[in-house]
Amino acid sequence: MKKHIVFIALLILALPVMGQSGTNSPYSQYGLGRIADASQSASRGMNGVGVAFREHNQVNTLNPASYSSVDSLTFIFDIGMSMQKTNFKENGKRKNANNADFEYAVGAFRAWKNIGVAFGILPYTNVGYNYEQTTKMNDYVIPSVTSEPVEQTNTYEGEGGLHKVFVGVGVQPFKNFSVGLNLNYMWGNISNLVTSSYTDGYVKSFMKFYYVETKNITFDIGASYSLNLNKHDQITIGGTFTPGNNLSKDPWCYVITSNIQDGVIDTTSYTAAGAYNIPISFAAGLSYKHADKLLIGLDYSYYRGSSVHVRDYVDSRGVKAETTDRMMDRHKVNLGAQYVRNPQSRRFGDRIVYRAGVSYATPYVKVNSYDGPKEISVSAGIGLPIINLYNNRSMLNIGVRWINNSPSSSSLLKENCFMLNLGMTFNERWFAKWKFE
Repeated sequence: MKKHIVFIALLILALPVMGQSGTNSPYSQYGLGRIADASQSASRGMNGVGVAFREHNQVNTLNPASYSSVDSLTFIFDIGMSMQKTNFKENGKRKNANNADFEYAVGAFRAWKNIGVAFGILPYTNVGYNYEQTTKMNDYVIPSVTSEPVEQTNTYEGEGGLHKVFVGVGVQPFKNFSVGLNLNYMWGNISNLVTSSYTDGYVKSFMKFYYVETKNITFDIGASYSLNLNKHDQITIGGTFTPGNNLSKDPWCYVITSNIQDGVIDTTSYTAAGAYNIPISFAAGLSYKHADKLLIGLDYSYYRGSSVHVRDYVDSRGVKAETTDRMMDRHKVNLGAQYVRNPQSRRFGDRIVYRAGVSYATPYVKVNSYDGPKEISVSAGIGLPIINLYNNRSMLNIGVRWINNSPSSSSLLKENCFMLNLGMTFNERWFAKWKFE
């Protein structure tokens, strides 16, 4: 009973913390924000690979079909957080930013024979940025006031993101084949603010505030099939699919213009009917496993970002005001592996898990008609077993990741991010029946 209470308390405490943003990137201002990593701490040491993984001692939300592999005598609870330091470079100038973010809390257990259940809280997108740009309006000079061009300063601020609470089930209807379903309640809000000011008081300043809010029901489906090559070697293929979905509310926008000289303030409201939908995505994976010691995975994922765009901006008078198409389809490939010398050994050193991975992702935003940054990432991780009188199956997972985001144009912002991932996998023996003689 005490363990149940502790778990429920942790889950409730996680809800408000999930409202924090996990990024400082200006690229998160486009679409629904930067796509979050939905994997857990063990997979993050392998750069997020795991669509075809079926590990009995881990929660793998990348494929709900994997829940059927959970050990029948255990309850698994996994929490994770990240800390990151990002270096931004643009036109020879550099700036650093730091972030710390609680990322997820998930649990899983065996409900019946060949049926596993999972639940928890996961990120979907992150939005967080604050920067300004100053330009000279060379075609706007007032000789009677000044001979210099008027300067325009735009300040950009944004925060928020989308998150989801899910309940999932994985079923193994016959040997080596499993299917699964995640039912998600997605919620969140995204706010974007642009403020423009000028060195000439006669020029009207303006502020544009754009707000997106949603509360949606979505789902993910998955399947996997394992082929035993011999007593020690196994190959598994897996796949997942997430249908698209519209937001529950239309985004809206306020544009406020003001003139310091006459004190006139004008406000215009807009809506964006049918904009910013949840896009279709799917993934496929292949894994190879040898004697519970070596595990290698290869994943491909597709995110239909081109369907996430603002269209049909209509003001209060019914006039179409703006159309923006800045999103692109994203393709990503992950390769990762882990190795443990002897998972059944009583020696601490033999049970340490070593992990590594690489990934590549194509751009999914456009900036000033240029393709946004492509992503190259390298990771390494380690799993440290926790051994005491009561538990010898829980694991402390530590991972580091280097992420490079390089756009197609040298004039655009470049990002280098160093991330530390910390996760704790509690593997408790809850369902064993005691026998007294």
